[in-house]
Amino acid sequence: MSKKDRHYWPVLAIVLSFLLPACLPPGGSRYLRVDEVQRVPASFENAKSPCNEWESYVPDTLHPEHTPMRYVRINMHWMNTRDTAYDLKGHDMVRYTKNMVYAANYDLSKNKKMYLPHGNDTPALPIGVRLLLTPRPDDTTDDGIYFHYDDSLYYYVHKGKNRNLHKREVINQYGVQLDTVLNIFIMPHHPDSVDSPTYKAYGVGVALGNAVKISGVYDNHTKYDDYWSHRGVINHEVGHIYSLSHTWASNDGCDDTPRHPQDCYVKGQSAHCDTSVSNNVMDYVAEQNSWSPCQIARVHRKMTDLGSKTRNYLLPTWCELTDSLSISIRDTVEWPCHKDLNGHLTIASGGQLTIHCRLSMPPGAVIRVEPGGKLILQSSAWLHNACGEEWEGIQIGKKGSKSGEVVFIGAPKLEDMRHPLDE
Repeated sequence: MSKKDRHYWPVLAIVLSFLLPACLPPGGSRYLRVDEVQRVPASFENAKSPCNEWESYVPDTLHPEHTPMRYVRINMHWMNTRDTAYDLKGHDMVRYTKNMVYAANYDLSKNKKMYLPHGNDTPALPIGVRLLLTPRPDDTTDDGIYFHYDDSLYYYVHKGKNRNLHKREVINQYGVQLDTVLNIFIMPHHPDSVDSPTYKAYGVGVALGNAVKISGVYDNHTKYDDYWSHRGVINHEVGHIYSLSHTWASNDGCDDTPRHPQDCYVKGQSAHCDTSVSNNVMDYVAEQNSWSPCQIARVHRKMTDLGSKTRNYLLPTWCELTDSLSISIRDTVEWPCHKDLNGHLTIASGGQLTIHCRLSMPPGAVIRVEPGGKLILQSSAWLHNACGEEWEGIQIGKKGSKSGEVVFIGAPKLEDMRHPLDE
């Protein structure tokens, strides 16, 4: 070693003393090795997977953080005639549009108890879904709100031989980011329809896969603070996009949404309606502000389906590591459903987590099993990263003779790990 090297070595040693601990797994832990895994043969008796059952996706009220919030990316299109027959335009309408989204999100944040069946004890669980106005990412002037003037495509006809509710011309012409953003078109009822005494220009809509048409906003708009009136129809159509059906027309797949005669619109309409009206989001009623546990679960199941096109409309928060959204398991918990986490996952001392289905860990995330904690991976478990990147892997904590435990039942699938088990 030269004299010059000897001069710099103490400085280098001090620098390394600060850097090295940051490169090592924290708290006496190391990444899991193959020989540390406890293996149990899979039992194929009653082997029906819970991963596609809606019951598996009912939010856990004891652990609300286990159901991460999901944001549906939307934009809003206001259709009008070339000569601006409808006066909803300009800065006032931009503010009005944002307030409509605020009102829809307010209802999503305040799930109300269901009116039906009368006297029911169905819980009003949290709805882990919000709507997010989403502009084009490469346009700083874009706010996700658009105004179009087209005499041939501006109108909506819900009934009759000239109905166009299912036609997609307006979507094909004016849609923006249709592959990643749910486009919502606000369209007036056709003036000829409104002139008919048998046509009701009420709030109505239709879900068309990657877009929604809504009518009745123009026709029932009186002032710039009536945006509350339209929150129900917006959430109703988003419900359709994420697999929900009408609760009254046929079997909607949910036993907790009772069928009923569609003869009551609002309480106070008659004595009969005071106990027979619904307030469910998927009904045609004045109040559409309640979601049943089954409806919430079905939406979350749809949102975790990798094969669903509607998953593309979600803001992929699971593609970025957010430390503040990390989860710590401190009791006995089972995850019989697919999940996309936003942060690290820790099984603390005394905690036990059983994973049955797909679990996506964000890039750079770690699953840490602390001493006295246990992680059980069923044969149907699949740990991966849903964004085409890598997560770190599974760390095992050790303290004295005590260490974290990992149990494989059968052959769970582990992918995209920076530190795979065979290292």
